[in-house]
Amino acid sequence: MKLKTKKAAAKRFSFTATGKVKFKRVNKRHGLGNKTAARKLKLRSAGILFDGDMKHVEKCLPYGSR
Repeated sequence: MKLKTKKAAAKRFSFTATGKVKFKRVNKRHGLGNKTAARKLKLRSAGILFDGDMKHVEKCLPYGSR
């Protein structure tokens, strides 16, 4: 039986070539005039999930890590 992908997770997470889970940083959509340039610069980089959170995301994305 095929497993279904959770579409909400598919839109938010992706896998790197080594199998880590990558995500886009939040707080970069509006209200940018109040944030410092250094803070906005740090928000550009993608984040890597911790191992405990990775297990949950891998369940939501059964075919993503292969």
